[in-house]
Amino acid sequence: MSTAFFWIFIALLALGTPVVFALLIGPGLSLVLDDQRQFFATLLSRFYNGVDSFPLLAVPFFILAGELMNSGGITRSIVNFSQSLIGHVRGGLAQVNILSSMLFAGISGSAVADASAIGKMLVPAMEQNGYKRSFAAAVTAAAAVIGPIIPPSGIMVLYGFVMNVSIGALFAAGIVPGIMIGLGLMLTTRILATRNNLPVASRRATWRERGQAFRKAALALVMPVILLGGMLSGFFTATEAAAVAAGYAIIVAPFVMRTVDFKEMKRIFVATAMQSGVILMLVGAAVTFAWLVTVSGMANGIASAMLGITDNTTLLLFLVNLLLLLIGMFLDAGPAILILGPVLAPIFVEMGVHPVHFALVMCVNLTLGLATPPMGLVLFVTSSVSGVRVESIVRAMLPFLAVEIAVLLLITFFPSLTLALPRWLGLIQ
Repeated sequence: MSTAFFWIFIALLALGTPVVFALLIGPGLSLVLDDQRQFFATLLSRFYNGVDSFPLLAVPFFILAGELMNSGGITRSIVNFSQSLIGHVRGGLAQVNILSSMLFAGISGSAVADASAIGKMLVPAMEQNGYKRSFAAAVTAAAAVIGPIIPPSGIMVLYGFVMNVSIGALFAAGIVPGIMIGLGLMLTTRILATRNNLPVASRRATWRERGQAFRKAALALVMPVILLGGMLSGFFTATEAAAVAAGYAIIVAPFVMRTVDFKEMKRIFVATAMQSGVILMLVGAAVTFAWLVTVSGMANGIASAMLGITDNTTLLLFLVNLLLLLIGMFLDAGPAILILGPVLAPIFVEMGVHPVHFALVMCVNLTLGLATPPMGLVLFVTSSVSGVRVESIVRAMLPFLAVEIAVLLLITFFPSLTLALPRWLGLIQ
């Protein structure tokens, strides 16, 4: 079987074809060109089996939980709690933006949802308090990428399913890198605040006021605690955790916090179904594509080409980071993981890189692509909610992007940063 399917796929992407259709048309058309029509049934079977999976049930449940908990006053309660903690420092609203994104990440798991919800609230507030609108948008975009790194994470669920890696171990491994990026962004903001004399957001809150802010945000913040605590302790699986999170959100959002009415509930369920359908179609197509990559010998060819450059694992990790950063500029994280994971991961695992370590390198790297031009989705979302041109956001975001790349390199070359916590929890050897 030839590799025509790959070049058809690339050509279709270049023509602007949606990824899911490019993944399906490429293999199908290549079978016709290669006169291998007898494999059509196999392709369809691979597609169906790719979707028919218990672990993938976590995807719609996490989406539903995130949509419900992102609604109404939940975002405001998180922002208010963050402001009560650090709003009094110089550059406080920028720090509040970052901390809110870190807390929000444990609820939504989505960079786009983070950028939209936090951006709509804090970009105008930062501008009113004396910040440049481009700087406010840049902070929002840079902080939003934490969303898929701190669990729960949709892209980690996809990676775990495709590569048969423990989703619980991936979630545990993502905590430290997510916190490192958040703290790095906050340190950078502090330096910029001092250098540029950025304003102070508010007076120092009293402990009573902080307690009141925490109580209003507690019902939202307790969800990731229940989710991660139950999953990391082995009480339930990632799929069961997603169902628990969705059930918790269905009770808390409309009945306890009363931030969602039944009309909004209908919209949320429809949006969840549509998003889940798109993702599951993509997974099925990607599984089919990955099968062809294997049987065509393309995976072995790529492995041989990479090892022909060097057999030094450290150097290859550096080179694959450059490759993934480049791909992340043009391809969304989910499709990139589904397409490249089955190709790249076996090469590095064979060289002695731990599967969870490589998974985090890949997921963090491609997540950064959401905030890099020319196709970074977070950039466009932030530009839309802030009214700032993408080019202006990118220029203001460069110091923050440098920090995120530095963290990526640290987790690449120091595996213990990602592996220590899952090992301590007994999730990996």
